[in-house]
Amino acid sequence: MNLSIRHYGGCLGLILLGACANVDAPAATISEAVAQAAVQTTNAATAAERIEADVLFLADDAREGREAGTSGYQEAADYVSARMAEIGLEPAGVDGWFQQVPLRANTPILERAAFSVTKADGETVDLTHLDDFRVFVSADRAEMDITAPAVFVGFGVHAPDQGYDDYAGLDVKGKIVVYIGGAPDRFDSEQRAHYSSRGGKADAAAKHGAVGIVSLFSIAGEKRFSWARLISNPTRVGMTWVHPDGRVEVSGAGLGGGGVLNPEISQILFDGAEKSFADIRAEAEAEGVSPAGFNLNITISMKGAQASKDVSSPNVVALIPGSDPDLKDEYIVLSAHLDHTGIDQTKIDAGEDGINNGALDNAIGVATMLEAATRLRETPLGRSVLILAVTGEEKGLLGADYFAHYPTVDGDALTADVNLDMPVVLYPFTDVIAFGAERSSIGPIVRAAAEKMGIALSPDPLPEQNLFVRSDHYRFVEKGVPAVFLVVGFANDGEGAFNDFLKNHYHKPSDDTSLPILYDEAARFAEVNYMIAKDLANVEERPHWNEGDFFGDLFSKK
Repeated sequence: MNLSIRHYGGCLGLILLGACANVDAPAATISEAVAQAAVQTTNAATAAERIEADVLFLADDAREGREAGTSGYQEAADYVSARMAEIGLEPAGVDGWFQQVPLRANTPILERAAFSVTKADGETVDLTHLDDFRVFVSADRAEMDITAPAVFVGFGVHAPDQGYDDYAGLDVKGKIVVYIGGAPDRFDSEQRAHYSSRGGKADAAAKHGAVGIVSLFSIAGEKRFSWARLISNPTRVGMTWVHPDGRVEVSGAGLGGGGVLNPEISQILFDGAEKSFADIRAEAEAEGVSPAGFNLNITISMKGAQASKDVSSPNVVALIPGSDPDLKDEYIVLSAHLDHTGIDQTKIDAGEDGINNGALDNAIGVATMLEAATRLRETPLGRSVLILAVTGEEKGLLGADYFAHYPTVDGDALTADVNLDMPVVLYPFTDVIAFGAERSSIGPIVRAAAEKMGIALSPDPLPEQNLFVRSDHYRFVEKGVPAVFLVVGFANDGEGAFNDFLKNHYHKPSDDTSLPILYDEAARFAEVNYMIAKDLANVEERPHWNEGDFFGDLFSKK
């Protein structure tokens, strides 16, 4: 799961660069060892044993953290395709099992980074790279050189159709907008997640004519994702994807780039302004209050540069054909991301374990998806089901975004997505959170499956984390496709286990197979997702958004 991209760790990096990769050439053929491992896993006696074998292969050090565009990721994709073949699925990619995703990899040139603030009295203060700021060049550009007056725009949310607009009354054309992370608490959990997204904020800034953006840490955001974490690996390569016509996919098209300031230095932007940084941070945290925008009495100058390289990394796509003549040309998608964050070279250089194996994020999600596919392959289905292992989730949901734009089947026939990402099966779970379910006709199907499994449904326990927009299902939602994303719940001591994982193992080398993963619980999680996908494939009425639903109205196909 890409939690960090919606915090400040990828805040502008996701929008303007993507996340990180150490790219190399993918393998050309499936090795005998990979093929044999897939056979052995498929022949395991129980669901728990198959899931464990999948995780052990995918999260092995030999995969080097499965970063998109690397040979380690390719070997993982080869294994998944071999497993799909052994299960009896049909290839549904562009080239057999694979849909190659063209990626633009951008390497920051650190010595070109600069950020200065010129105050109303003419004094210019040069900030120190990494101590005070990071800059991010737009993914479709080689360099950024922006000097412009600055305007504070509150949360940076533009939602006039919802009766809210941080840009109302502000002129930001030709200027740099400064916003604080998050979104107003007037919106419900999933709407707030949508409006907190950095891509949406970049789009809003560009729409209003801004030339650059600067984001600031909220109090809550800093607790979730520290400045130290943001600057921990500044040489990481950013990624986005490329359209077949050569256009680079980028949020905030027209922006030169942006920056993020250390909260300890952020007050410099508010010197001489009508409110202090502390004031607007407090307002951002207060219930029912949103910080209003105003002109800042400063000019900001930002510079940066990057070197670009084009690479590719495959989605792995399989098909389970439906049998109902009236429904078989519609598709339910069962998705999970196969990539992780690769190698932290700074740890390797220090003699430490630097391989981010991603056992729970998201080898276990892929394994449970494959187990659900095994069950679906044995089940009569009306609609067809696509089994989709995507690349580049950790780079900003890139593989899912590419597939949603360029599906390997008729895009209008995609009817629902069931996404599996980072089930933290470190405890016997008794409840699940079903993100997105209650927004569409998927809801009753999820409730029925949970009831049959003796599992409770719980509301979002972490609305401030904006989880709804942070995994691959959201790329389908943006194309008008109803979706559900299940995570194991916080009951039965789950909250402590989940929070401990986030604090001590998430996106770290310790997310490996030494964790006390309960594979029987993973099998239960696979079963409930199987039941949901099965019922969606067989329900007579095509899955649809509820009348008046926010996301349905926002994204439904015209």
